[in-house]
Amino acid sequence: MIDSLGMGGAERMLFNYLQHLDRNRYEPRVCVFRVRDGNPIAAEIERLGVPVDLLPASGIRDFTNVVSLVRYLRSHGIDLVHTQLETVTVHGGIAAKIVGLPTVHTLHTFAYPEATSKEIRRSEVAWFALRNFHDKIIAVSAAVGDYAVAKGRVPPERISVLYNGIDTSSFRRRNEADRAAVRKTFGIPADAALVVTVAVLRREKGIQFLIEAWPDILEAVPNAYYLIVGAGPFESQLKSLATTYKLTDRVLFAGARNDIPEILGGSDLFVLPTLDDVLPTVLAEAMASGLPIVASRVGGVPEMVEPGKNGLLVAPADQTQLAEACVRLLRTPDEALRLGQGGQDVAETRFNVRNQVRKLENIYQELLERTNSS
Repeated sequence: MIDSLGMGGAERMLFNYLQHLDRNRYEPRVCVFRVRDGNPIAAEIERLGVPVDLLPASGIRDFTNVVSLVRYLRSHGIDLVHTQLETVTVHGGIAAKIVGLPTVHTLHTFAYPEATSKEIRRSEVAWFALRNFHDKIIAVSAAVGDYAVAKGRVPPERISVLYNGIDTSSFRRRNEADRAAVRKTFGIPADAALVVTVAVLRREKGIQFLIEAWPDILEAVPNAYYLIVGAGPFESQLKSLATTYKLTDRVLFAGARNDIPEILGGSDLFVLPTLDDVLPTVLAEAMASGLPIVASRVGGVPEMVEPGKNGLLVAPADQTQLAEACVRLLRTPDEALRLGQGGQDVAETRFNVRNQVRKLENIYQELLERTNSS
């Protein structure tokens, strides 16, 4: 069960996992509560042969939806419920308990409620549901698992850390053909040093700090270009900042793209100056492409980037550290190559979706056996 099937990270991850789930052991179907941006992921899931059912819910306080969910679970002979995102945490958990089914929930984010009584109550209701209606909580990073224990008072023995998985085989290793093609596509000189960020353009991604650091980077690496891939609500502010710093010829905005593997494969350095992130999947994708990483030391990022092994970590919102780290890797290609190769190893061993799905199936099996024996 999931709130919606727009283009968010949780929705994409659901598709990745369904793609590799063992159909000899499991017969999945997806229940979605609302439509967001047309629910484009629904069509992709259906192409896998997985049914997608819409059971509309107006909000977290619409408990009439629980009655519909109970009927749904019984009519389809469901054996186990896996919920993702907020509304289904509550409604799906209650309905599963009424029917007597084991329940798993994936916790994707740090749930920071806004300082309003309504948002605080919503957060408290969600934490209550996690504590009382779910048998297992999957945290996508150890950091978010610790947060669930500290903030949500979730029993630590009920939490399992399972990193998001990616299809590492779909990302291209850095190569000269992609290098030339990317530079031609965006009008970048063939010999340019190319730094890339792929992200939803929100203030929290911290891209503004790298733009502010770019004049210092250019002073040390005159042929450096910065390619920002993605769209979002902070895009106009970032473009204005690039104009203010007279960087419009060196800081380029690619918009939303569907050729991310090719862009990563043709770049020299990946930077994510995020201010807070649970486990940014894009870092695993960049690692799978053989790119060295510069990223902020926040949230679950240190669980992905190990200084000296696959990248460098910097303090968030620190233009000086960002500039120094980027310059260091752009001016020492041997170190950058070594860190990029280390990143490929990390992506394969820690974030390969096939390995992660097997671990998820083991969690399912453990809960099913426990339920059947009780």
